[in-house]
Amino acid sequence: MRTTHRTRRLIGRSIQIVAVTVFAAISVFPVVWMFRMSVSPADEAVLDGLQLLPESLDLGNFTRAWDQANLGQAMLNGALVTLGILAAQLVTVIPAAYAFAKLRFRGRDAAFAIVLACLLIPTQAIALPLYLGIGSVGLANTFAALVLPFTTSAIGIFMLRQYMVTIPDALLEAAKADGLGVFSTLLRVVVPTSMPSIAAFSVLSIFTHWNDYLWPLLVARDSSLYTPPLALSVFQQAETGTSYGELAAAALLVTLPIVVLFIVAQRKFVSGIAGGELPG
Repeated sequence: MRTTHRTRRLIGRSIQIVAVTVFAAISVFPVVWMFRMSVSPADEAVLDGLQLLPESLDLGNFTRAWDQANLGQAMLNGALVTLGILAAQLVTVIPAAYAFAKLRFRGRDAAFAIVLACLLIPTQAIALPLYLGIGSVGLANTFAALVLPFTTSAIGIFMLRQYMVTIPDALLEAAKADGLGVFSTLLRVVVPTSMPSIAAFSVLSIFTHWNDYLWPLLVARDSSLYTPPLALSVFQQAETGTSYGELAAAALLVTLPIVVLFIVAQRKFVSGIAGGELPG
């Protein structure tokens, strides 16, 4: 009986390993294919059939991609816009989440319901009204236009609020007994305690706005304002076609900072999503 139970566990474990391996391979394949294209000569970038390894290497794709798309400027713009949005969001999201989680005031539940309703509205649905509003105040084609529409985040308020609800009220009462006010308690107690959730939201925000294409496409007319996804469009020309080797190399360079960020912050990200610190 014990042998049968052990055999079932072994079979179940083997099926799990095979399933995870298959899904991992499916997920990694586009990245491997992008890397193959990035180091292939132009006449080998797209081939019939499946060939993971190129017959010859052309590392010049990376230098040509860097120069043609002006990736240095685009990645600097992306960093400035992404970090500017994140800073503004943290300033607005953290106090709002704390208020919804721990403060008692009239209309709190109704206001939080409005925040939840905002989660149902896709960004694309409000892009045109936002663009008209930004243009009406003369901010189109500026860095401000890239940042201002995203100075707060409904998903951020929701994520941090759900985490802050788990903070014991006794901890806040102790802070109040020590003479801390609402803002002092927020800064000295709630924020340090909520760092896993704040880190998870920060990573999510950076991913979202570093990879955003639609909004920069609408408001950034000057190439000096191009963010990384927008800079990649230089390789798609109606007259000459798409330069797949350079496009893949540029996409790989643009993706690399995000991959490094996730590798560094993955523990905090998973901990924040899970709602608490992971065991060490």
